[in-house]
Amino acid sequence: MAKIIFGMNQSLDGYVDVDHQAFAPDATLFRHFIEQARGLTGSVYGRRLYEVMRYWDEDHIEWTQEEREFAMAWRKQQKWVVSRSLKSVGPNATLVEDDIGAVIRRLKDQLAGEIEVGGPNLAHSLTELGLIDEYLIYLHPIVLGHGKPFFAGPRPPLRLVANELIGEAVIRLTYVPA
Repeated sequence: MAKIIFGMNQSLDGYVDVDHQAFAPDATLFRHFIEQARGLTGSVYGRRLYEVMRYWDEDHIEWTQEEREFAMAWRKQQKWVVSRSLKSVGPNATLVEDDIGAVIRRLKDQLAGEIEVGGPNLAHSLTELGLIDEYLIYLHPIVLGHGKPFFAGPRPPLRLVANELIGEAVIRLTYVPA
């Protein structure tokens, strides 16, 4: 049975998406993300985050070796994209237009490993359906002051099960539903 995980970078004041440069990973954190991407069974994205992540679909001449490694790991993953407005999706991706709950339940039953959920709104919908098994907060020592919060709705009851310093400044907090 697959485990559904929602994880994102977060500021000290709880925001995830105002300034992507604010969350630029150091070498250790980026290596962590490469290894994490390699180990995932797949990813579920909402339209907006999927369109941002499509950046990794094509090579860029200025990329470092690490960026190339991440791109290769991301491209190999199976992706499910939840959208009513997209008409098509890229390589290794399946468009999900209806009943995301049924799709995620089927993925959990049919697959093994970890499936990452991308985006607070999508994670909120899956949280309401009781389908998120783990929440990973990559807490950065910055204050953004505004933006999209990690939890798009009321924070569900959670229990901290692990914490880990990654690199010199980021703490990964791992929570499960309480």
